[in-house]
This record gives sequence, C-alpha cells and structure tokens, in this order.
Amino acid sequence: MPDFPKNFIWGVATSAFQIEGAASVDGKGPSIWDDFCRIPGAIADASDGTEACDHYHRWATDLDLIADLGVDAYRFSVSWPRVQPLGSGAFNEAGFAFYERLVDGMLARGLKPYLTLNHWDLPSALQATGGWENRDTVQHFVDYACEVARRLGDRVVSICTHNEPWVIAVLGNEIGNFAPGIKSRAVMLQVAHHLLLSHGLTLTALRAQGCKSELGIVLNLAPIHAATDSAEDRAAARLSDGTGLRWYVDPLIKGCYPADVLGHVGADAPKVLPGDMEKIAQPLDFMGINYYMRSVAGAGVPWDIKSSGREITDMGWEVYPEGLTELLLRLHREYPMPPIFITENGAAFPDEVVDGRVHDVRRQAYIENHIAAVAQAMVQGVRVDGYFVWSLMDNFEWASGYAKRFGIVRVDYDTQQRTLKDSALWYRDFLRQQRVQRLALAA
Repeated sequence: MPDFPKNFIWGVATSAFQIEGAASVDGKGPSIWDDFCRIPGAIADASDGTEACDHYHRWATDLDLIADLGVDAYRFSVSWPRVQPLGSGAFNEAGFAFYERLVDGMLARGLKPYLTLNHWDLPSALQATGGWENRDTVQHFVDYACEVARRLGDRVVSICTHNEPWVIAVLGNEIGNFAPGIKSRAVMLQVAHHLLLSHGLTLTALRAQGCKSELGIVLNLAPIHAATDSAEDRAAARLSDGTGLRWYVDPLIKGCYPADVLGHVGADAPKVLPGDMEKIAQPLDFMGINYYMRSVAGAGVPWDIKSSGREITDMGWEVYPEGLTELLLRLHREYPMPPIFITENGAAFPDEVVDGRVHDVRRQAYIENHIAAVAQAMVQGVRVDGYFVWSLMDNFEWASGYAKRFGIVRVDYDTQQRTLKDSALWYRDFLRQQRVQRLALAA
C-alpha cells in the first residue's frame, strides 16, 4: 500500500443518537427517532436509543479509548434536541455543557474534533410543524448551527451541516422505513431541497459570523452499475445515478438539479424559490463521502446480490472496495471537487467475544481493502484528505436496532463493557506504521 501524505487525517466516527443514550436527561427534548422507536414494528428488535452505549455518561473513558487507538480525529454529531429541545427558541445549557466537555476532552487528548450538526435526530417539535418539508425548518437549522458554531467553532476543526441528506429524504420521507416514517415522493423531493438549502444558508451565515472551522457536507455515494448491458437496464442505472448522486452533487457543485431527474419527477418536483440554487452552491471547504457498497440497477426484476459471488455483510450489502476507487475517480473527472474526506466506511458482521478477544477477520479485511482503494484513487490524482472508520463502537443501528454491529470496538449492552476487536488492534498497528512513515518523511 502506498504511503499516505503526512497530513492525512485518520479517524473514527459515531453519531449522537446511536451512542449517547440519556434520551431525556438534563433537559434533552425528544427527536423524531425517539418517536419512531415507539412505533410497533419500526425497529427490528423493538429497541430504542434510551440507553444506547451510555456515551453521555462514559464519554471520558470512550475518549481515552479513541486516543489509545492512535487516530488523529474523532467525528461526532451534536444532538439538536439536546441543545435546543424544541428546535427553536431557548437553548439548553446542560446540553451544551456536555459538548463543551466532550470537545475539550478531545483536545486534551490530542484529538481533532470533526463536528456534524445533523445526523438525523430532528427535534420532534419541528416535525410536528412539517419537519424538513416545512421551509421554516431551514431557518431554524441555520439559527441552531450559528449557536453551535458560536460556542464550539473556536475549537472544532471541521463542521459538517448534514450527514447523508439522501437517507433523511428517501428512507425517512419516501420509503418510510426510517424516521419520521413518511411515504411520499413529493415530500421526499421537497425535504431534499430544504436540506440542501439549509446547508448553503448555514455556510453563508457561519462565514459571516467569522467561523474558522472547515465547512462542508457529507453525502452517501456509490457507483451505479447496470444489471445487464441492455438499453433498459442502462437507462435505469442512469436514472438511479441521477436520484442518488447527481441530485445532491450537482446543486452543491454546479448550482442546478439534473434535468433528466427533473423531467422524470414531473409534478412532484420541489418548490424552488428564486435564488435558492445560488444559495445552495456555496464554496465547500470539503466534501465528506460515506461509502459502503456499489449499487446495481435494472429495469426488470431487482438484481440478486448473491449473483455477483461477492462477500455479503450482515446488512445484506455486497463488499465491493474497488467501487470506492471508481467513485472517487468519477467525481474527480466530472466535477471541480473540493478536498474529499471518507467520513464513513465500515461493515457489519456478526462477532462474539471468545477468551477475551473478538476475531473479526472479515471486518478487518474490509477496512484494509477499502483503505487500499482510497490509496489507488489518490495515486491517480484524487485529493483525499482523510479517512474515518465507521464505527468506533457497536451502537444503535437505526431500524436494525442493536442486532447489527459495525464497531471496531464491541459493546456488551448488558454491562456497557467495551472490548477492542481485532479490527481495532489492526487499525491501531496500521496507524503506528503511518506515524513511523510520517517521521521518516519529516526527517
């Protein structure tokens, strides 16, 4: 594997709702995920985020664990309803005090804080007035973002507006298997537009108030392959690429929605006011990319993932590391991209503790092969500035509950004991080698 640049950022990532617990502690308000978990059948194991990994109370030892891995950075998210219970109006000082402790704790351990403002846990009070479909939510988000930046912006390296707007829009508001559980294509498209608009307005507002953090957004992207070489399947793949990748990248980079997708959605197209697209297309300091697998699209019967003969994760996702190289090269070729970070990459596999160890060979290989895929893209001219493993530890995996484990650290949910899996030990050793190479480059 080629050497990475000496300033390359290595990290681990989590999100607030998935690990914090303390769902109604110290004045925290409810989120749409708290509400969604109460819907019978919504969560595979009927669990919720009430306790999760109890990170709210165990943050200090969790930061020790992160620092011991030897990473440069920790990507985390702020729970909007923890710091502003209603999503507008009064801020919650106890909630902000937690994030003050967390960020200061990172800095004290030599960790660079990478902050995400919205990792899906919208305050319930805002959903009651229409959620992201309501344009008023856009300004509420900007106000929230400005307050977070005012309090923490002097200490965090990076601020991401939204994590995976496609997931919020499509899974949450069209398919409905994620919070808030709405099933409407028209709502989904309006939600997507408002997420992008709030991103652009937030970047403008944060820069106006002098925020020095690097500002950007995180998208979940994948190369889209046609199931066969037929014209019908190739057309289906092109449309899937339009709704999954170009619908988000084009407005952010080019200031417009793809014409073919607009033509396809017809009357369901979002209401776009004059000036919206210019507001969305603000200069990005970075773009985060979350990559897990490729996508295969066809016009007929859904593609059988087992037909590829590839390894399949516990989520039912194909392992396809070369897709990450392909994706990065395509973005580099077709767009004037800002610096890229791989902000999430990892895999869920079943594992267990045996004699105090977790031998997760498949997860270790997944991470190693995807890091190599990043290196391949960089050798061919793509600028990638960092890589974050998803996830630091096993956690609440959304609609899958606690049954799917993405962590390089195992969590015993009965005792909250953390156990470094072999993948974590490998990552720690790999980063030690990187540090040796950095010293050699600096000599």
